[in-house]
Amino acid sequence: CCPVYLGGSSSPYGIGTNISKRTCDQLRCTACDFRVSLFNDYIWDQSCDYLFFRNNMPEFSKLRAKMIKKKGARAYACQCSWRSIDELTDLQRDQQLRWVCGKH
Repeated sequence: CCPVYLGGSSSPYGIGTNISKRTCDQLRCTACDFRVSLFNDYIWDQSCDYLFFRNNMPEFSKLRAKMIKKKGARAYACQCSWRSIDELTDLQRDQQLRWVCGKH
């Protein structure tokens, strides 16, 4: 993917390009070396913190405790970072995230 896009649940998955703006579903974190999980129609609760993800990734049953249903959104997380996204977003805009395309 180049550029790498994140997006809400209405954004299609696939290889992202400038012409074909698709959200990457093969994300990997270069900080914690964990695969990024994504959950359609959810956002993260404001109370989420580093230890919550460190202790509960990637088990959906445990993560669900801090998830809020929101149609059209997508919740992303690895063991060290998390984001709630509503609309198509270029990953380069968020300098704090160390996520890259893990190859399709």
